[in-house]
Amino acid sequence: MDYFNLGNEDNPALGYRAIRICLKQPDIFRTQVRALLRSAVFGNLSVMYPMIISVEEVKKIYEIVEEVRQELEAKGIPYKMPEQGIMIETPAAVMISDELAELVDFFSIGTNDLTQYTLAIDRQNAKLDDFYNPHHKAILRMIQMVVDNAHKHGKWAGICGELGADPELTEQFMKMGLDELSVAPSMILKVRKAVREMRVTPEE
Repeated sequence: MDYFNLGNEDNPALGYRAIRICLKQPDIFRTQVRALLRSAVFGNLSVMYPMIISVEEVKKIYEIVEEVRQELEAKGIPYKMPEQGIMIETPAAVMISDELAELVDFFSIGTNDLTQYTLAIDRQNAKLDDFYNPHHKAILRMIQMVVDNAHKHGKWAGICGELGADPELTEQFMKMGLDELSVAPSMILKVRKAVREMRVTPEE
């Protein structure tokens, strides 16, 4: 969309995207936040902020959300504060997930980007298919770290991405203590059946 003024980038996956656009163009972000707070009155709404790499980003987001909330309050416009969480899709967010968990309501682990950023592999480059391994031990250890840090602070953690519907990992995810698996509609029945038939307890 032209009004975002994105321009061309050599490596857009690591560039000007997601929450970075929101914080660099707060006027656009404010409009979105205003719409979300107003919409929350009419249903069960949660907001997830993507591509987080620091505590400072979350605090800045909350400052903007609070400013919008105060504006709605002053004008007498109905609103409701939704549940606010972040996408864990960068190694940086994983490593400080203990601090981030103190600030947010939930985590959603974006396994597609987390895998490519951790393994330094462009998942859209067919030449690297032999090297792209979403089952890599580093990825699974990161997921466990995020879940543990979320639960330590009484928050829930889910998975968003292709791994969520990977039947080879479903049981392991349950043992890890993941609270939610976000999957494509075509996989819901298959994954749900697998989960219902399991008899597992979270690993210590």
